[in-house]
Amino acid sequence: ILIPPYATIPPMSETRVPFLIRLLTRLVLNTVLVWVMANYLSDYFLLTGGIAGMAVIGALITLLNIIVRPILAILTFPLKMVATILAVIVVNGIFVELIHRIVEEMSPDLVTLEITGGLTGWVVVALVLGIGNWLMKEIVK
Repeated sequence: ILIPPYATIPPMSETRVPFLIRLLTRLVLNTVLVWVMANYLSDYFLLTGGIAGMAVIGALITLLNIIVRPILAILTFPLKMVATILAVIVVNGIFVELIHRIVEEMSPDLVTLEITGGLTGWVVVALVLGIGNWLMKEIVK
C-alpha cells in the first residue's frame, strides 16, 4: 500500500512539545536554577523563604522570560550586534534588577532577595542566569 507523504508521522525531532508542558518544565528548571544559585552562589545571591521563596522567584523568572525578555531582546538588538557578551550581561542584569525590585515589594516573611558583591556579584548572577536560561531553552526545544 502506498502512503502519501503528507500522511506520514513526523520524526520525533519535528514534533512540538505542547506549550503548557514547556511552561511547566521551564518553571521547574528555573526553580532548580534558583536553588542552585541560592546554595552555590550564596556569596552573591541571598534568598529567604525556603522552597516557597524559590518557587516564587522561579515563577517570576518564567513569567518574565515569556513577557519581558522578548521585549528586552528587541530593544537591545543593535547592542547585540556590536557586543554580544555585553548585551547578554546587560539584558540579564536588567532582568535580575526587575526581579529584585518585584521581590522588594513582596512581604519579607514570604521572600527576600539580595545580590551582594557589588558589580561583580551582579555580573556573576546575570551570567549564570543567562547561561542557565540558554541551557534550559536548548533542553526544552
